[in-house]
Amino acid sequence: MFERLFKLTEHNTTIRTELIAGLTTFLTMSYIIFVNPDILSTTGMDRDAIFVATCLAAALGSIVMALVANWPIGMAPGMGLNAFFAFTVVAALGFTWQQALGAVFISGLIFVFLTVTGIRSWLIQGIPHSLRSAIATGIGLFLGIIALKNAGIVVDNPATLVGLGSLKETGPLLAIFGFFVIAVLDALRVRGAILIGILAVTVLSWITGVSQFQGIVSMPPSMAPTFLQLDIVGALHGGLIHVILVFVLVEVFDATGTLIGVAKRANLIQEGKPSRLGRALLADSTAIVAGSLMGTSSTTAYVESASGVQAGGRTGLTALVIAVLFLASLFISPLAGSVPTYATAPALLYVAGLMMRELTEVDWEDLTEAAPAALTALAMPFTYSIANGLAFGFISYVILKACTGKWRAIHPATLIVAALFVIRFAFFAE
Repeated sequence: MFERLFKLTEHNTTIRTELIAGLTTFLTMSYIIFVNPDILSTTGMDRDAIFVATCLAAALGSIVMALVANWPIGMAPGMGLNAFFAFTVVAALGFTWQQALGAVFISGLIFVFLTVTGIRSWLIQGIPHSLRSAIATGIGLFLGIIALKNAGIVVDNPATLVGLGSLKETGPLLAIFGFFVIAVLDALRVRGAILIGILAVTVLSWITGVSQFQGIVSMPPSMAPTFLQLDIVGALHGGLIHVILVFVLVEVFDATGTLIGVAKRANLIQEGKPSRLGRALLADSTAIVAGSLMGTSSTTAYVESASGVQAGGRTGLTALVIAVLFLASLFISPLAGSVPTYATAPALLYVAGLMMRELTEVDWEDLTEAAPAALTALAMPFTYSIANGLAFGFISYVILKACTGKWRAIHPATLIVAALFVIRFAFFAE
């Protein structure tokens, strides 16, 4: 059956190899079952329901990737997009989490349309490489400031906006310890380094009495508080139009880049030969729609899937194993509820650091490329908004290229996105 479904022989792999690859990828991305509820619950959403939605969305997305695309890529609610959902759309802009879920749903439908019609490929080709790199970097910086705030290392300071918190308190000290555990283990190529770091800090917090152990295994909690609670009509509110635009843009860049990058590493995309990229893109976009119905932010392909590819994963059987393990995770909700914020903070901070590697892809010698990239990355953490970072980047790119006589370098897709953001600031400014 596995041979018929996944063509193992054709891809020069075995069931054993695919099982190991699936387990490897799961260990590297399973931190999301602790981090996602921690982030989204700040909006007032039920933490236990988010935990279930996270596991189910990851499982469903990975199953679709396995059976439709036959690629060894795991899916789950995306980092960065969950932060935008919680801290920008709900906390900063004041929309309800139900409206935010409605925006995710609509962005998913747009994403499906863009994929089916081929517009997605046109859009990707039209966005400058420097801005794509800057978007990933900016999201990393945004996650970094959230992580430092959650750890109590960065605090509010009326005189300087931000300042250094007390490093003598247990929370910040445990977060610092967790960061070094993750970094050292990852440097030593230990699988599941991020997950081990989260669990190490959690156990220490139990031992020191800072947080309470609530158990490990139980039946899955109810998903009713978030299931089908999205407000689609409310998401069509004028102020949410630009939010939907940002969701679509980040989903397009993040997911496409991840899929192509991991697939190339697995040698699944070769010049002059047909690939299943179109199917993988469709699987990715449909997973967003399904995740919003369950009650979580945008589901996307995980770059951590590269670890499974490194372990030999080449087919959808790897993704199917990931899906099964996420389903099994439904039964550890007490453990997920026992994880304190400062245990997930070092994971966020470490992922943020990895995302900043994209800065090396920017052409710093060309100021018409470098300045918009810098504005994109800097505006996200300093305005506490991924949307503002995108807006500053696209608008400044068009202006600088046009004013320096390089208007031919402006692709229509870039011009359209920049114009939409100008309209947003002119008529829908919060």
